[in-house]
Amino acid sequence: MPEPTNRDSDTAPVRPGEDLDWPRVEAHLRSELPELTGEFSVLQFPHGSANLTYQLRFGDTRLVLRRPPFGRIAPGAHDMGREYTVLSRLGEVYPRAPRALMLCTDHEIVGADFLLVEYRSGVVVWDAVPASMAEIPQAGRRIGLAVVDALADLHRVVPQNCGLGDLGRPDGFLERQVRGWRKRWDLAVTPDADPYAAGLGESLAATRPTSGAPAVLHNDFKIDNCQFSPADPDEVVSVFDWDMATLGDPLVDLGTLLNYWPDPEYGDAGALAALGLSSLGLPGRDELIERYAVRSGVAVDDVDWYEAYGCFKTAVILQQLYARYVRGETTDERMAARGDHIAVLVERGMARLRAPRSAA
Repeated sequence: MPEPTNRDSDTAPVRPGEDLDWPRVEAHLRSELPELTGEFSVLQFPHGSANLTYQLRFGDTRLVLRRPPFGRIAPGAHDMGREYTVLSRLGEVYPRAPRALMLCTDHEIVGADFLLVEYRSGVVVWDAVPASMAEIPQAGRRIGLAVVDALADLHRVVPQNCGLGDLGRPDGFLERQVRGWRKRWDLAVTPDADPYAAGLGESLAATRPTSGAPAVLHNDFKIDNCQFSPADPDEVVSVFDWDMATLGDPLVDLGTLLNYWPDPEYGDAGALAALGLSSLGLPGRDELIERYAVRSGVAVDDVDWYEAYGCFKTAVILQQLYARYVRGETTDERMAARGDHIAVLVERGMARLRAPRSAA
């Protein structure tokens, strides 16, 4: 079925071609978690673009199952084991992280590693202020500030205090990231790929700043990976999609968030163009950066480079999604248009590299 237009509903029937072996899944989960009782049913969370995410029900109990997308996977991407490690520990000090319940590495069940996570109810902000917040003054601005507060609070977590001190290798993190994303671009290139994207990767490598103290990184922090209570725009209650989490330079997360943010010059062009985020009344870029700096205590002098890096990383992810469609590895028709937004992300990234390195 086509993607539903009602984004107030967070689930839909499973898309054609994205069903798993549900009798096998049900039998395995009942065996591993005998407390699960009641009738079994499945819906899909249809709005994501990469990992396949499903809502499972056993009677009144709802759970979330996540597995990597079908087809060729970039090295290190869609790491369910990493996500399990993070979500089984981080919630002790960062309550916005849902609790991981189980990791299955037996590929006989769904064809890949998969993760089972607690289900949390709430609303996700897509292309409009949720109806439940429509009468709240300045709801859009408050949503934006709550998102950046949730990011700043994550970066204040001491990894050793929740068993995540060995999650990643902070030394040389930025160098490896830029090199890795440049390689991923090369692996995902199609005949019609943007001719200037590789140049943005080269420019990032040549101008890479020195990292500050490491933090727990989400690595794809954006508005639609955050969940709110229906009538409260001031507090993010859950953050989703932790499969790329690691330890490293915290400004990578801020740069990622900024590359998704509406820009007066580029409008809603880019990875989240279809969402029309500029209509939400979000706070501006400068206010976002200042709010983050004050709450996190992280210096933001090189923020322009990090936003450029975010643009490049997002462009690579979009190219990977588009390449999967071209190769016939997904039936999701939305992926056919993912490549349309790459050129403006590359242009925006190059413009940030030319800008003075300041938060202003």
